[in-house]
Amino acid sequence: MLVQQILGSKAGGGVLSVKPTDSVSEAVKLLSEKRIGSVVVSADGESLDGILSERDVVREIGRRGAVVLTEPVGALMTSQIVTCTEKDTADRILQMMTDGRFRHLPVMRDGKMIGLISIGDVVKARLAELSMEKNALEGMIMGH
Repeated sequence: MLVQQILGSKAGGGVLSVKPTDSVSEAVKLLSEKRIGSVVVSADGESLDGILSERDVVREIGRRGAVVLTEPVGALMTSQIVTCTEKDTADRILQMMTDGRFRHLPVMRDGKMIGLISIGDVVKARLAELSMEKNALEGMIMGH
């Protein structure tokens, strides 16, 4: 299964992003309202400046307290981002996420971000694929 198939199965709406100059509290409000674990940081909505995750926020609140909520997103975001393309396989993506210990991966095409997939998206797609394979094998065994 390819990343483009996983993106195709997700509900539309595009990639949510915040600007590096937005406050962390604004980003946290978006995470809460949308019930998501991370948000892309982009000055123009297409480029990829970084990612801000729940983990980034919690880690810094634990270190320095609630003052971090008043800081700009750019101060807390992860800026060294691993990305993928539509042609990457689900297995490769799972391995990248496991090795890197992250749960969200921007999908890029020609230097522009076209989507964001989570580990949950990949696992859901792989389970659906395995279920279809199981059903096909059962049908072959049963002579259907």
